[in-house]
Amino acid sequence: MTLMLAALVAGSLVFSLLLIEAARRYLAVPRPVGGALPSISVLKPVSGLDEGLEENLRSFFEQDYPDFEILFAAHAPGDAAVPVVERLRARYPQIPSKILFTGEPPYPNRKVRSVHLMTGQARHDLLVMSDSDIRVEQGFLRGIAAEFNDQRLDLTTCPYRAVPGASFWSRLEAIMMNTEFLGGILVARMLEGMRFAVGPTIAVRRKVIDAIGGFESLREYLAEDFEFGRRAAGAGFGVALSHCVVEHRIGSSKFTANAAHRLRWVRSTRRSRPAGYLGQLFTYPVPLTMMLVAWQPAAWPVVVLTAGIRGAGAWLVAWRILRDPLTARHWYLVPLQDLYSFTFWCAGFFGNTIRWRGVAYRLKTDGRFERI
Repeated sequence: MTLMLAALVAGSLVFSLLLIEAARRYLAVPRPVGGALPSISVLKPVSGLDEGLEENLRSFFEQDYPDFEILFAAHAPGDAAVPVVERLRARYPQIPSKILFTGEPPYPNRKVRSVHLMTGQARHDLLVMSDSDIRVEQGFLRGIAAEFNDQRLDLTTCPYRAVPGASFWSRLEAIMMNTEFLGGILVARMLEGMRFAVGPTIAVRRKVIDAIGGFESLREYLAEDFEFGRRAAGAGFGVALSHCVVEHRIGSSKFTANAAHRLRWVRSTRRSRPAGYLGQLFTYPVPLTMMLVAWQPAAWPVVVLTAGIRGAGAWLVAWRILRDPLTARHWYLVPLQDLYSFTFWCAGFFGNTIRWRGVAYRLKTDGRFERI
C-alpha cells in the first residue's frame, strides 16, 4: 500500500511540474495586437436573472470596436432576463442587436438550440459565443480580432477568471476553476495541443460550424463545448487557447446547489473523456500526500515538497495568467479546495443522473444525455 501511494504522489508531483512548464510556455507566447478588425457577431444565450446579469451584458455593449452586433436568445418572452436585455438595447441603440425566442427545444440541450438559432440570424462570419454570466473588458473584441488575423486559427477558447459571490462554497469553486481546472487545460495543450474547447466563451469562424454539420449536431451532448472543439480539431481546423481572459461570474450558490453543480460537472467529464478523467487523479497532489502520510507518518517531509510545488503551480495559473485576486488573497484555501474537489472526483464514478436548471437528466456513456 505504501509503494502504491508513493507512486501516486510521485505521479501527481510530476503533473504539478508539467503544469508549471505548461504555464511558462503559455506565458511565453506574445499576445497579438493590431491588424484588421473584421465584423463580429456576439451570441448570448440568456436564461433567468444571473447574479450581476445587467453588468455582464453591458460589458459587451460597451466594447471599443467599430463593427459588431449582439444577438440574444431566451426561452420565452416571459423569461426574467428579457427586461434586462431590452433595457440595455434601448440604452445602446447605436449597437445593432436583437433578441430571439427559442421555445421549448425538441432535444435536451437548450444552449445548443439558442446558439443554432442565433447563428442562423448572425450577419458576420466571425462569431463569439459567450454565456450570460461572462463579463469582459472594453478591449475584448479587439483582442479576439487580433488573434484571428492569423488565418491558421479557426476556433479559440477564452480562459476565464472565476469571480464568486458571497458564499463560502462559491469561493472554493472559484479557486478550483482558477487553479485546478485551467491547469489541466494548460497541460493538455502542451502535451497534445488544443483538441477540445471549454464553454463560457468561444470564438469561431462560421465555416467550422458548417463543416461539423451545424451546431444542432451537438444537440444531445451535455458538454457540447468539449465535443465542438474535438470535432473541429478532428476536421483539421486550427484550435487554440486564447490570451483574452474573461470573467466568469459564478454567483453565490449554497452548499446543496454547489454540490449538485459539481456532481454534474464531474459526471459529465467522466463520460466526455473517460481516460482523461482517470488521469485527473494525478491533479490532486495534496489529498494523495495526506493519504500517504496517514498510512506512513514517516513520509511527512513530502508534505512540504508537495505544498511548495502545488503552490507554485497555483500562483502561475491564478495570478500570472488570470490575474486572480481571490486566490492571492485566500491562498490558504487551496489545500481545502483540493480535498473538496477530490471528494467530488471520487463521487463522479458513481451515478448517471444530473439536475440542470431544475430538470432531471440521464447521462449516457458516450457523453450524450436525455431527459428523464
